[in-house]
Amino acid sequence: MKESEDLVLVQDFCERYGLHALDNLLEYEFVKTQVMLLPYAFVKNHAVLPLEEKNGKIVIAMANPMQLDALEEIRCILNKEVIEVVCSVQALEDAIEKCYQNKEGNISQIIASIENENSSLPQDLDAEGYDLLDDKSDSAVIKILNSIFKEAILQGASDIHFEPLEFGLGLRYRIDGVLQARTSPPREFQSQLITRIKVMSCLDIAEQRLPQDGRIKLRMGGRHVDFRVSTVPCVYGERMVLRILDKSNIMVGLTKIGMRKTIYENFEKLINLSEGIVLVTGPTGSGKTTTLYSALSHINSSEVNVMTIEDPVEYKLQGMAQIGVNHKISLSFATGLRHILRQDPDVIMIGEIRDKETAEIAIQASLTGHLVLSTLHTNDSPSALTRLIDMGIEPYLLTSSVVGVLAQRLVRTICNNCKVAYTPTEAELLDMKMSVHDLPEKVLYRGIGCEACFGSGFKGRHAIYELMTMNTPLKQQLLQSADAYQLQQIALKSGLTTLRQEGAILVKQGLTTVKEVIRATRGCDED
Repeated sequence: MKESEDLVLVQDFCERYGLHALDNLLEYEFVKTQVMLLPYAFVKNHAVLPLEEKNGKIVIAMANPMQLDALEEIRCILNKEVIEVVCSVQALEDAIEKCYQNKEGNISQIIASIENENSSLPQDLDAEGYDLLDDKSDSAVIKILNSIFKEAILQGASDIHFEPLEFGLGLRYRIDGVLQARTSPPREFQSQLITRIKVMSCLDIAEQRLPQDGRIKLRMGGRHVDFRVSTVPCVYGERMVLRILDKSNIMVGLTKIGMRKTIYENFEKLINLSEGIVLVTGPTGSGKTTTLYSALSHINSSEVNVMTIEDPVEYKLQGMAQIGVNHKISLSFATGLRHILRQDPDVIMIGEIRDKETAEIAIQASLTGHLVLSTLHTNDSPSALTRLIDMGIEPYLLTSSVVGVLAQRLVRTICNNCKVAYTPTEAELLDMKMSVHDLPEKVLYRGIGCEACFGSGFKGRHAIYELMTMNTPLKQQLLQSADAYQLQQIALKSGLTTLRQEGAILVKQGLTTVKEVIRATRGCDED
């Protein structure tokens, strides 16, 4: 049911029974002391939220005012009479998460409040199904760690770095591809924080000499978030990096990942083919996984058998068979791929083509009636073909199997809160191969830095894509000479727009800056 329809039903219900309806609960000025009167679990389970106190009575927002047992329980807990107001279910759920996400305050406030507390680590650390918003612990360590997790998720971080230093424990978040320092937890909590994370991720807490890998599953209200944990021993202690795998960020439709219309239409044609290899290329952190998962979700149906082999399986996708590489039992990409071919697949996704053996099996699969999607670490789309040849693949096999290569990058977008116009220099225009006449308003934009973007001038990211579809001229050139520059020149004549050119489009639209595009596309072949 749409929220507007839900609101109409709420208003009709309130008119019939003489109750008050709230149109927009998120605009309500919540009083923290009132919100915290009821524990999160009770509020979530009964869909209620304390708003304010009026004349000795507590105003309670409810989605279902017929919950007489819940009202009676609230009266007993608060020892006060209640006034009911009604709102939609969706509005109430959004308000509950908004209120309880920041109930403990930020890390600095928590550290200040627990300086004199007992810092013992509790024994019950089972994290399966643990909800960050339902934290009842009095432990200083748990309060700090939960606050770090919540802050990182809310700020859109992709990684959390715990770095043991000579005089303390460093804390940094990777936001929009760039590391940013945060308030460091007290040094005395260093070993306990590391132990807490290791227990939550099922690692050996006694092993401090060898690297370890684990995984944490958490919830934050309605959001399911996984953390991929990596530890390495360093001079001043164990260093930890937690990769945040937020399913709400990865599960987006193909139409919402930022492709221009022409690129989207051509890419959609490629992934709807019955056979061939489609490659997605770019460095680590360029959004390749999001693109592949979006493509798989787009073509997945009850009529298609989709199977993947990944290292590791980062996100679980419904309706698809996913296999995780496990080197301890000799389950490699190549081994898993051989067995997938016996499972009658229509579409196969290979997390990454790393060696000749995997590449050969992928080509064999594509030549026998399967669509294969995979990734390579190359700077641009023509380089993907030369990389495969460097692995030992014959050019004639590539001309028969590869149908397209998509290169991509993520560029930071200008913060709308501190966005200002300025007159670009000749050097900037030259870098983008533009003139001032190409700019509608004769100006470019940049962020000057503010609290909302933590002084960086950027907030959020936008993808840029370079799609090279295989055609006869490209195949002929590939058979004659595997030179990335020559392949690019032929592709440009066929309508290819490079990553730098795609970035220039965003610069003209005022979405990003010249420096950011140059940073993101450094190393790409430009004419």
